[in-house]
Amino acid sequence: MPKLIDVVILLFVAYSADGACVSPTATTAIGTKAPSPGSFCSGDLIFEDNFDTFDHSKWFHDQTMAGGGNDEFQWYVHDRENSFTSGGILHLKPTFTADLFGESFLTSGRVTIPPADCTDSSNGGCDRQGTANYIIHPIRSALVKTSESFSFKFGTLEIRAKNPTGDWLWPALWLMPKNRVYGGWPASGEIDLMESRGNPALYDGNVNVGTEQFGSTLHFGPRWDVNGYQTAHYSKNQSPGFNEGFHVYKVHWTPTSLQFFVDNVLVGTVNAGTGFWARGGFSWTGLSNPWINGTIMAPFDQEFYIIMNTAVGGTNSYFPERFENRNGDKPWLNSSGTSKRDFWRGRTQWEPTWHRTTDKSHFQVDYVRVWAL
Repeated sequence: MPKLIDVVILLFVAYSADGACVSPTATTAIGTKAPSPGSFCSGDLIFEDNFDTFDHSKWFHDQTMAGGGNDEFQWYVHDRENSFTSGGILHLKPTFTADLFGESFLTSGRVTIPPADCTDSSNGGCDRQGTANYIIHPIRSALVKTSESFSFKFGTLEIRAKNPTGDWLWPALWLMPKNRVYGGWPASGEIDLMESRGNPALYDGNVNVGTEQFGSTLHFGPRWDVNGYQTAHYSKNQSPGFNEGFHVYKVHWTPTSLQFFVDNVLVGTVNAGTGFWARGGFSWTGLSNPWINGTIMAPFDQEFYIIMNTAVGGTNSYFPERFENRNGDKPWLNSSGTSKRDFWRGRTQWEPTWHRTTDKSHFQVDYVRVWAL
């Protein structure tokens, strides 16, 4: 495992009422000199990676089998087989666990991730014994994030990426709060810049909800089962799909709104209005407003960090039974309790769509850039 950096700088840019640049505040590690006052101003590029190499001082890996809160089918690993750069492109590649450890490992093997390395212990995320019905996660994949190196509040984030092709793949570009100031998910918010499905022929009625569609969403609410995302969700469809080339995904984040773009075309705008408690219509719940002492932008008035990943499957509503997959039926039921086993047993149907001898199933990222507001 590569040695983590021993120098970390986190920046926040403040502004005066007339828009003049004001001295940034900085948190620095031992041996690092803080930026000089006024060194970052509105419009300045404050984070950039062009992936000429894999920079471990910027990107940190999840290592867990927790399933991302959605009972997903991937085991996130820190392995250059699953996350690497080539020709100035970052690849987040799904692979078969059985290719590395053998088929029998899924039903009889055990995975134990050391506590110092495991990033999420929930749902057996650090220690799992495979059985005939409760198999080890059949896919190894990657999630990288700037949680230990960079976070920001307000500004413009731009990511140029090419989505993967392959049934039941779930690529995502998103942000999570550095500090959960307002409480556990989703009280402290989540910003989904781009989520998509890798199925080339997945339909909801006559609408392709696979590779020809992506969504941008905000998650917010006073409790895990009370979420106002429906009021802050936008999707865009196009043919050829978003897996057929690179596209620029952008969010412009201000103290009063977030705007989502693809290739400089506006996808949707979320205005704070009188606040997200009112936007979500949460008064009926009888719960306390976690943002009562925040700004009208709360919970999106705190620093967030960047996440990029390739997930697979899951038993939440992202791959519901009502979707029609014209390459073959969905091989698992979300309510079965044996979803990973059933997904793996159905691989003769979905494996050909991954084109595993090529890079089509890889989530590919050309660059990540952040500008100060």
